[in-house]
Amino acid sequence: MGIRPAFRGVLARVVSLAILPASIAGFASLSSSAPAAAATGCQLNSANGAIKHVIEIQFDNVHFNRDNPNVPSDLEQMPNLLNFIQGNGTLDTNHHDPLISHTANDILTSITGVYADRHGVPVANSFRYFNPNGTSNLGVSFAYWTDPIFDPTTSTPTDTTYNMLTADGKNAPAPWVPYTRAGCDVGSVATANTVLENIGTDIPTVFGSGSAQAQEVTSNPNQAYADFVGIGVHCAQSSSLCSSSNGGQPDSLPQEPYGYTGYNALFGQKYVAPQISPSGPLTDLNGNVIMDPSGNIGFPGFDGMPAAVSLSYVAAMQEHSVPVTYAYISDAHDNHIGVSTNFFVNQAYGPGEAGYVAALKSYDDAFGKFFTRLANDGINKSNTLFVFTSDENDHYSGGVGTPAGCDGVNTPCTYSHTNCNATNPSSCPSNNVAETNANLAGLLATQQGVTTPFKLHADSAPTVYITGNPARDDATLTRPFDRAAAQLSGVDPQTGSNEQIMQRMADPVEMKLLHMVTADPARTPTLTYFALPQYFLFAGAQNCTSPCVTQPGSQTNSSGKAQSAFAWSHGDYQPDITTTWLGMVGPGVRNLGATSTFWSDHTDIRPTMLALLGLTDDYISDGRVLTEAVNPKAVAPSLTTYGGTVKKLGQAYKQINAGVGQLALATLEASTKALQSNSGGDDTYNTIENQLVKLGSDRDTLASQIKAALNDAEFNGQPLNLQQAQNWIAQAQSLINRANALAAS
Repeated sequence: MGIRPAFRGVLARVVSLAILPASIAGFASLSSSAPAAAATGCQLNSANGAIKHVIEIQFDNVHFNRDNPNVPSDLEQMPNLLNFIQGNGTLDTNHHDPLISHTANDILTSITGVYADRHGVPVANSFRYFNPNGTSNLGVSFAYWTDPIFDPTTSTPTDTTYNMLTADGKNAPAPWVPYTRAGCDVGSVATANTVLENIGTDIPTVFGSGSAQAQEVTSNPNQAYADFVGIGVHCAQSSSLCSSSNGGQPDSLPQEPYGYTGYNALFGQKYVAPQISPSGPLTDLNGNVIMDPSGNIGFPGFDGMPAAVSLSYVAAMQEHSVPVTYAYISDAHDNHIGVSTNFFVNQAYGPGEAGYVAALKSYDDAFGKFFTRLANDGINKSNTLFVFTSDENDHYSGGVGTPAGCDGVNTPCTYSHTNCNATNPSSCPSNNVAETNANLAGLLATQQGVTTPFKLHADSAPTVYITGNPARDDATLTRPFDRAAAQLSGVDPQTGSNEQIMQRMADPVEMKLLHMVTADPARTPTLTYFALPQYFLFAGAQNCTSPCVTQPGSQTNSSGKAQSAFAWSHGDYQPDITTTWLGMVGPGVRNLGATSTFWSDHTDIRPTMLALLGLTDDYISDGRVLTEAVNPKAVAPSLTTYGGTVKKLGQAYKQINAGVGQLALATLEASTKALQSNSGGDDTYNTIENQLVKLGSDRDTLASQIKAALNDAEFNGQPLNLQQAQNWIAQAQSLINRANALAAS
């Protein structure tokens, strides 16, 4: 992921900022009573009661496929993990993320089982929201579950809606609830928005603006961050772990379906560590005391979560009666050393570069120690559901390492880290490690004469917020901007070749099809722009006095330290970014090894897990139970009635509803043609847009019917109606055919 200002990198989640008001007063709890929690202990309802532990781990960019054909992939360089999955379960290599493909959206989609239009964070890791006067402000995706929008630029944000937002404008249901209602304590290790993410909005939201914790933020913000951010446990009603004497706070979910009262949680290492490491400070799997870059004992930051640290938290929680754990592991392809001396110190690695190989070796060693430690505790594949995945599959944007044919493991690959630009491509080595930066505002002004004011969420898939918040079809501002953006070109700094930057574009009509439009209209961008994956677009000066297209490598800042360099792009729709992997091991999981025979995405993880565990959510998921990967005897018998049709219907459903399914990719191509069209009176634009609106409406109707029927088969014991299911499959294919025809027209 890398560290970058403007909240591109996960490390930006640690920024200490002024306390902002919680702004959530007035949200009423639902009046319905909650299902009773288990009276004693954790009561998972898996087949034969086999599953006693749940461990879900999500990487920040660990790849199954090779980024260089000569260099073993990330997972190949972690055989302890790869062999564990392939030898004992299923490794789905045809797994996908949503759009846009970025850490916050991807993790939240994985743990909720719904797309971003139902959890509220489609643009990540930061976004913008429109003010009533048409200007826009910064929002940060990473904020605790019940926070309002986290805007670090003001103490009085104009938008005070929940950050985590359902399609009907309520606070999204929390993913730990089915477990705690079943009497299980749930540990969370750096997993997006299930823990405190910042000391700005999160501390007053959870502890109160006048609390001792808030006072610590004022007196010692670094220690407050280490104490309260990143680690948490959500407890069952019957659990003493989160008692007030242990520092427990009310686990407030004011809009949880069916209510949620009488539950407590521990927020932060200050309160969690004494319960899971009572004999002394928490250490990583190598015996090092876990501390932040400044030497404060406590949470080390989200970019300070390599495998040895994250997995140590998980093991300690599991060993101390926290049977359900979520965990995040930092990426291995960036050098995070030096964070303690300069926030933006960082350098991306190329495939096979020595530091990258060493990082993956340390991750592999950590997994070896982790599995051994768990086995010694009696926690293993016979009684534990293990789930592993990666948020997205970043695109490597740099050059090829030297010498030719290097594999990184036996022959290290070497790279240049050079700052170069398009005006002098010969200055850019062919083995340079860097992405191509492009000033969108400068290119629009110099190439197309468009100087319309706008703000940008910078990314390879940037979102544009035109000042004034004009309508999508505004003939004066929006449509000229669309057409101009489609024509932009850049000169590749390494080759000197001229190339079209834009690959796809979506306005709110297509964004709705892609599940990118939330219940908060202020968050809806004017335009989402999908660029060549090696490009990172930002909005700078409206000129190219400084080159508008550059490839910044490692540079020396005013303090003499190496400045940030980035080479791993995300956000885009291209398959090498949106195709990732999913590994599952445990009771009820089939031993298929590595397979690409079925298509899945992040929404499918949660319903598959809950089906194996015998638990249910209070809502219908956007995913499906992956019947291809589970033993029929481990899930509801209604799933095996017409089992072949269940599978075919589920597969058809994904292709019409997934953000990178067949229908979505075809409509995205059609949307691009509409937005770049320049026909008289916008005839082409209006024709395509009207058809996209109709396709979206028809898709939503059909998808709702299918997922309700699948949910009934998965969780309510109601088999499919065979004739109806076959009819739905035919309707799904008809929708895809319509989308393909529109894209080709």
